[in-house]
Amino acid sequence: MASNAPVLAARPGAARDAIISLRGVTKNYGEGPTAFLALKGIDLDITEGDFVAVMGASGSGKSTTMNILGCLDVPSGGTFQFKGVHVETLDRDQRALLRRKYLGFVFQGFNLLARTSALENVELPLLYRGDAKKARHDAAMAALDKVGLADWWDHTPAELSGGQQQRVAIARAIVTAPAVLLADEPTGNLDSERSVEIM
Repeated sequence: MASNAPVLAARPGAARDAIISLRGVTKNYGEGPTAFLALKGIDLDITEGDFVAVMGASGSGKSTTMNILGCLDVPSGGTFQFKGVHVETLDRDQRALLRRKYLGFVFQGFNLLARTSALENVELPLLYRGDAKKARHDAAMAALDKVGLADWWDHTPAELSGGQQQRVAIARAIVTAPAVLLADEPTGNLDSERSVEIM
């Protein structure tokens, strides 16, 4: 009988300290007879340089797993350590600080600000971090250049194709040089050549 749980596949790496460590992680939604167990006993270690894919059928817990790994949600049970910090003990503000300092996100829906330029969208995490204006500008331009959009820096999302919007979202995710990059189908709107280049 096939398991409905998400598959967590990590590329083996050299023995190093885990950046992320999950032990017996569970996630429940609701209480009583209507309770739903989304995750049951997840164990996972991710070390620097690992490439991990979360795969599974619809409803298998992929989004729940990504939300926990991204410190957007906390497990109902088990332990989740990020760089040695027990995330399940942190409050919302502490988790937000951890996200801002260590995580980059590429969302499937891009989540770009409609009335701002590509450059301003990419600068946003640096603004939240408190970086100086020139440092933000230079880092954002470098990130746009990495994804092939330096010449499109002043265009709003409405003036960009779906693939270009996705590359702006990727530039925004990498601009802070995060310790962990979480991506939900990061190359879904890109042609195969650009997908290989981005990965």
